[in-house]
Amino acid sequence: MAKRVGVDKWLFFTTLMLVVTGLVMVFSASAVVGAEKYHSAYAFILTQSVWAAFGLVALIVLMKIDVGRYNSPRFIYPVLGLALALLVLVFFMPGSHHTHRWIRFGSFFSFQPSEIAKPALALFLAWFLHDRLGLIRDGHVLLRAASIPLLLVVMVVCQNDLGTALVLVGVTAMVLVFAGMEWKYLVGAFCAVVPAVLALILLSPWRRDRLLTYLHPAAHSPAGSRAAFHINQSLIAVGTGGLTGRGYMEGMQKLFYLPESSTDFIFANIAEELGFLGAMLIVALFVVFGVRGLRAAYRARDPFSKMLAFGLTVAILLQAFFNISVVLALVPTKGITLPLISHGGTSLFCTLASIGILLNISRQAE
Repeated sequence: MAKRVGVDKWLFFTTLMLVVTGLVMVFSASAVVGAEKYHSAYAFILTQSVWAAFGLVALIVLMKIDVGRYNSPRFIYPVLGLALALLVLVFFMPGSHHTHRWIRFGSFFSFQPSEIAKPALALFLAWFLHDRLGLIRDGHVLLRAASIPLLLVVMVVCQNDLGTALVLVGVTAMVLVFAGMEWKYLVGAFCAVVPAVLALILLSPWRRDRLLTYLHPAAHSPAGSRAAFHINQSLIAVGTGGLTGRGYMEGMQKLFYLPESSTDFIFANIAEELGFLGAMLIVALFVVFGVRGLRAAYRARDPFSKMLAFGLTVAILLQAFFNISVVLALVPTKGITLPLISHGGTSLFCTLASIGILLNISRQAE
């Protein structure tokens, strides 16, 4: 019989450690850039701290709301409608770096709608699948389950955000397999997705350059190739960190060498300043987070909670995996943040809100 237990302290304090570490490293990575761009070394850390405070409030509130209230079309459809409306609205905003990802209000406040798509996707799949687990082998049910995820993926791809789109695809595939989908459907989806991704890469000049840089790194120097500059500077930062790092605030690559040192490549700054040991501590925290999140999913009291906990956990872990893999040149470069660590208010807030739901589920143990 299900019983209410205390808050999962491992999950809660692991989240707090990641958030605090993120704030500390965001300040280190952004102080010089903030002083140059906004005449204040605290410009980035102040906005990140505000988002962290709001995110922690959301975490505490959602930790206390019964998850069963979300298992209703009266909740799911408005959430999906809001996510889709914001994904459409972003196209009417000025673009940046070949993308349309942000809704901006002034110089300091911006909002990234694709971050809402991740928890919205997990909520939809959990709601749709929880009473159809016995029908998951039916191709028609799978098509209906994949319809909303496909729409979200297309909207995000149109924003030129391939990294987030791949996270959404990965979450959808893993949740469907967790729900009991036959592997033949997964293989068929893989055979359809790979050509589509290759087409998106080859038809885009900057994506094509990034792929060529990944396949032939020695043929591209930092000075001769814009596509190679990011990853070469990232590897320099990681390599010069050694075992224990240069020391906090002592990194050199963040001094206008490593682009996006407080966002997409903050893990490289961590490796440079805190060394291999510091970088592995971050990886270990995400491993603990994943173990506790999956534990909550397997011990949840009902199918809806199981699907939701699994989807939210996988979304955060996949994003972390992609970010760290990019920094280490294990996959081609793409713009994607490190959850709870990178500078980015929308990502931080949505991730903390998702963890609030996850903590609520963990309180219901079998």
